[in-house]
Amino acid sequence: MPELPEVEALADHLRRRAVGHRVARLEIAAISALKTYDPPSSAAVGRTVTDARRHGKFLDVVFDDDLHLVVHLARAGWLHHRESFPSATPLRPGKGPIAVRVRLDDGSGFDLTEAGTQKSLAAYLVTDPAQVPGVARLGPDALDADLATFTERLRSRRGQVKGVLTDQQVLAGVGNAYSDEILHAAKLSPFALTDRLTDAQLATLHEATRRVLGEAVTRSVGQRAAELKAEKRSGLAVHARTGLPCPVCGDTVREVSFADSSLQYCPGCQTGGKPLADRRLSRIVR
Repeated sequence: MPELPEVEALADHLRRRAVGHRVARLEIAAISALKTYDPPSSAAVGRTVTDARRHGKFLDVVFDDDLHLVVHLARAGWLHHRESFPSATPLRPGKGPIAVRVRLDDGSGFDLTEAGTQKSLAAYLVTDPAQVPGVARLGPDALDADLATFTERLRSRRGQVKGVLTDQQVLAGVGNAYSDEILHAAKLSPFALTDRLTDAQLATLHEATRRVLGEAVTRSVGQRAAELKAEKRSGLAVHARTGLPCPVCGDTVREVSFADSSLQYCPGCQTGGKPLADRRLSRIVR
């Protein structure tokens, strides 16, 4: 799933490639992806792209006269920039992975695509991003929260730190992959309880959050959209590296699986050398 660094990089890409161009056509190929009907999709035609922003993990393409195309890429969504399109024929709804196509006045544009059969990509055409329910519920941005705000937000929700850190109403922008990386950098168990974290542990977690996300943004911004996924994988220490050696201590990266997700961690760095038990089967080791 694209998280804060990738969405920031996609916004930067659009600022460099799309800003200043007028929309020639906005095509909706996946009817279920468009969650709004007023204003209609035709309202974007003729408008100029003036900016591209990020709200947590939401991408916001800004047009003149206060119109926004706000997109949540979900688990398998992505943005593909096109210097040109192979055909001027409008997309046929329901065919292929393309959910939304934006054609610009110079012949370039971008596609919003979603792989797989579980279609969750959501696009909203609105006059204010706050009209998007997910945006309205966002907590402070994970990169912007100072230590006092970070501490207050983490302690506002009692639970396992992995789940609280990825709760978008607590902090915006962190997902499954970067939460694994942040907790590894902070040397914290993903199952540590937020109400038991000391002030020192929260300060370390705050620093790790800003460092891990900041470094990922620095690596990602300026990359071509097609290169971002590989760039993300190359910078990961534990996420999606089950069975490989930890780059910090050399211990074997372990995994805990859930119904529809998994987490990765290093026992040597995070749990005093003790493997975590799958909570579906036995007692959790904290």
